[in-house]
Amino acid sequence: MVSHLQLGDIAVRVVRKNIKNVHLGVYPPAGGVRIAAPTRMSEAAIRVLAISKLGWIKQQRKAFQAQERETARAYVSGESHYLWGKRYLLTVEERPQSPAIAVKHSRLVLRVRPDTAIAKRQVLMDDWYRQQVKQAVPSLLAKWESRLGVKAARFLARRMRTKWGSCNAAAGNISLNSDLAKKPPECLEYIVVHELAHLIEPTHNARFVAMMDRAMPHWQHHRRQLNRLPVRHEDWRC
Repeated sequence: MVSHLQLGDIAVRVVRKNIKNVHLGVYPPAGGVRIAAPTRMSEAAIRVLAISKLGWIKQQRKAFQAQERETARAYVSGESHYLWGKRYLLTVEERPQSPAIAVKHSRLVLRVRPDTAIAKRQVLMDDWYRQQVKQAVPSLLAKWESRLGVKAARFLARRMRTKWGSCNAAAGNISLNSDLAKKPPECLEYIVVHELAHLIEPTHNARFVAMMDRAMPHWQHHRRQLNRLPVRHEDWRC
């Protein structure tokens, strides 16, 4: 069950689950606030918890909101775009052929039909980044599922505005932000491990932290690295 709690100008998403402990999190890139609470926990108790952590919430949100943003993209030749942490210059080729994207040395070549709109170019690029993640993940799952002793039923790569990844522990599914294809490969690997660990422990409690420490001792470094890197330009009006 999902509900919302308002703390001044901060909206908190409250998700009640069949869990033992409450978890409060602030998530990139916009600093969204989420509380996962046991189904039996009252709204009053959740509010008291949120208020007691208000200073920490504001500190985390400030850090995320100060994070560098990519400039708005027009998808024209000469723009900088990134793949696995490396910078490429975009070259747009207008031809009466099927659209395609290719990596050529230090360039990303976007082939489109003449007069293709910016919105369509963005869709093509987003789909391409999604495919990069989908191609990279199977080998990571093969590596980490055996180490963690867990298996994902399936994974999805999709554009996500507020998270780098998520999981549905009940269904055994994990979702990954397609923008991870723009970041260094170790960032994608960290998120894969993070979400697989959540299939075992849904919250960020001591058990989860201990699991991550054993499996990937430098995971917190990768988290800081990911959260320092520029995030996609978005219109944050909604």
